[in-house]
Amino acid sequence: MAGSKETPRQKMIGMMYLVLTALLALNVSKDILDAFILINESLEITNENFAKKNDLTYNVFEQQLALAPEKVRPYYEKAMKAKQYANDLINYVNERKYEMISFCEGIPLEQAKTITLKEIQAKDNYDKPTTYWVGSSPDGSEGKARELKQKIEEFKANMMALLDESQREAINLGLVTEGTFESGGQQKNWEMYNFYYLVQAAQVTNLNKIITEIRNAEFDVISALYTGISAADFKFDKISAKVVPNSQVVMVGDNFEAQIFVAAYDTKDNPEIVVGDAIDTLTLRISGNEQQVEAIDGVGLLKIPASSEGRKTYGGVIKVVSPDGTVVPYPFQGEYFVQRPSATVAPTKMNVFYIGVDNPVSVSVPGIPPEQVSVSMTGGTIRASRGQDPTGSWTHIVRPDAGAREAIIRVSANIESGSRSMGQAAFRVRRVPDPVAYIANTREGNVSSAALIAAGGLIPRLDNFEFDMNFTISSFTFLMSVPGGDIQEARSSSNRLTPEMTQMLQRARRGQRVWFENITARGPDGSTRQLSAIALRIQ
Repeated sequence: MAGSKETPRQKMIGMMYLVLTALLALNVSKDILDAFILINESLEITNENFAKKNDLTYNVFEQQLALAPEKVRPYYEKAMKAKQYANDLINYVNERKYEMISFCEGIPLEQAKTITLKEIQAKDNYDKPTTYWVGSSPDGSEGKARELKQKIEEFKANMMALLDESQREAINLGLVTEGTFESGGQQKNWEMYNFYYLVQAAQVTNLNKIITEIRNAEFDVISALYTGISAADFKFDKISAKVVPNSQVVMVGDNFEAQIFVAAYDTKDNPEIVVGDAIDTLTLRISGNEQQVEAIDGVGLLKIPASSEGRKTYGGVIKVVSPDGTVVPYPFQGEYFVQRPSATVAPTKMNVFYIGVDNPVSVSVPGIPPEQVSVSMTGGTIRASRGQDPTGSWTHIVRPDAGAREAIIRVSANIESGSRSMGQAAFRVRRVPDPVAYIANTREGNVSSAALIAAGGLIPRLDNFEFDMNFTISSFTFLMSVPGGDIQEARSSSNRLTPEMTQMLQRARRGQRVWFENITARGPDGSTRQLSAIALRIQ
């Protein structure tokens, strides 16, 4: 509340906010933002394909309803409710996404509905997205995140209510919002884990990922409802062709694979399947390279070599012998995308790896789930740190070897054809720079003897260095000029002023010079550093 006294925790959060603002402003690189754009575009394509896939199932429901209205209607009405629940939640997510973009970009809502992630100016802004989703609350209850969470939980409850008790046990709708999630060694609720201090590019990508999960949950529910219809009750003259691809995106050198079958088909009789590059659904003329697909138990496995990149199409016909002996053709067509293997390895702090420091890197492969991505390196060790973040990336910690000059991170993906290399990234390896010694918050110029005595010792600092690394002063020599041109000297075996040094400073007069030389410091990696001297004048 305005005007209320801040608690120590609120003051700490305020200080952390300033630090995080500076770090993110320095470290959100163009490569990371470009990776979000690529992942988001892939998710948008996936969502379009998911919607088309679900529409095919709804079309089958309508065909079966025409054949047996009394039997199918209960399942059909539940399927229509599932469709409405999914569309309502997706519309809500999209509206919140457009509101966030409008708020962050300072543009009208109608313009925000047409802008792409690539065109967004403030992709790396995290302040306004956090304000929109979380507000000023420590648990996300004051922003739109809590409202979205409640909508998701309501959607899941409504979808599960459409299924029989026996079906619910076999369905996992995903969209997990319960419990806590680990991030940065802390346990966070769903709102803070997904929306706190994420840049706008990550927020947009995360919202499209939620839409993907909604479409997937919709497909699982309507598929379960369809299984309640006995295919044996229907005639074969109304069946439709089905094509289920294993993946809409494949890599160069792999195969596009899909299952081709007919609904309510008698597995004792295999159909004839012919596939080419395209098909005219009116004349059933197949164009391009034709191939015969073998069918086993009514199902044909389609394999098309992926030899070049880009959008690919296919089309064909399934020929089924009807009960009266005539051959009935059922055309089908579809498309898929071929892309080259690529991996994004982005350091989250610096473009080099430092010896003796935990160096975080974000690893992702567009189109490949993080759990199917494997990472290895030369010149050091790499391990998973916090797991998958809301953007789909996988955070790892790199520890370079002591004598290494270069580290190479290699990324591979475990896909249907086996393990495939997705690329590699090379990084320079450097030693942590020497710290700089200070006393009384200074290292040159005029200073009072009282300030030196109050400071009590030397403090090492790593100026302009992104990592937290603690050095300790192990020894130094103190020198002070005295009248007559002589120099008094004392030695300390720590960072602290000795009693002798304190007494010397108590006797010091204005204009006398003091030096701190032969300063040695030890780093957390065990290395010893010789630091530059400090020269001061007593004022």
